Amino acid sequence: MRTLHILLALLMLSFVAVQYNDPDGPLWAVIYLIPAVWALLAAFRLPIVRSSAGKWFLWASTVAGLAGVIYYWPTMTGFWRKDVWWVEETAREGMGMMIAFVVLVIVLFNAHRKPAQS
Repeated sequence: MRTLHILLALLMLSFVAVQYNDPDGPLWAVIYLIPAVWALLAAFRLPIVRSSAGKWFLWASTVAGLAGVIYYWPTMTGFWRKDVWWVEETAREGMGMMIAFVVLVIVLFNAHRKPAQS
């Protein structure tokens, strides 16, 4: 799971990196940094994520991510097709929010998994 979390964090950090020329880039950088930080915590500091406070903040982040998915859900038909999202920024933002939410759900799942017996 550590490798998966590292890869997810790198994916989210690459999303942050491409926000440099976006007018609302700082907002999206923060949106993408949140799941990146959670994935890195899950990879290297899992006890923090599994603590009661960690789980509470992770749940709060995941619920906020779900609200973001609902808010940014693309309204155009076929938003997943390249000819649509290549032109429509709202489609890209919606799909980016979906990906960020999936990363949060994966971390949340891992936080609630039973620890492996040694």
